[in-house]
Amino acid sequence: MKRWIGFILHLAMIVILTSFVSYTTPKKVDYKVPDSLKTKMDVETIVLQKPLVVQEDELTPPYLGSAFNGFKEALAFKESQGRYDVINTLGYLGKYQFGEGTLKLLGVYDANGFLQDPVLQERVFEANVARNKWILRRYIKLYNGKRIRGTVITESGMLAAAHLAGAGNVKKYLRSYGKNDVADAYGSSISYYMGKFSGFDLCSIEQKRNAKI
Repeated sequence: MKRWIGFILHLAMIVILTSFVSYTTPKKVDYKVPDSLKTKMDVETIVLQKPLVVQEDELTPPYLGSAFNGFKEALAFKESQGRYDVINTLGYLGKYQFGEGTLKLLGVYDANGFLQDPVLQERVFEANVARNKWILRRYIKLYNGKRIRGTVITESGMLAAAHLAGAGNVKKYLRSYGKNDVADAYGSSISYYMGKFSGFDLCSIEQKRNAKI
């Protein structure tokens, strides 16, 4: 009898103790797209001849070296799989997925013409890199080679992140040492681009304050 009483008391203690244990579930991260990254273009006026749904890391991009050509093609593959005729669900255009605001800033006002002109798209991309390089010139000198949240910061990583989220958001990311990490609607973040596109040599592109086409 004493054995059974002891067993029941022991079982009761286990039930009481486990009742105080709380369980938590992982917090879901809700990525928000800044208003500055959203396009205002009426995309219904643009006809996409060959629709494309890009799957993340579906294919491995070709390695074309560590100079500017390798950088731009690797970035283009991430943006559109290198397709000039792509419009994504937010209305971003072409091989490098430019928004209407950035195109106007660089001197391009005809979205339909831009989408159909590969040479123009390449010129716009190079001009945008030169412009961002000027905007981030001091940050490139200050942060190049430093490590933030496990990622080595490089010029090419900063310029790729500026293409994704804008040079202003890259500055905020660097000043906060990674705390202000902006992501787009598809989950690609500044920190991801910093790491994915680090280590390219972009010395062939000169910084330009008011780069335009």
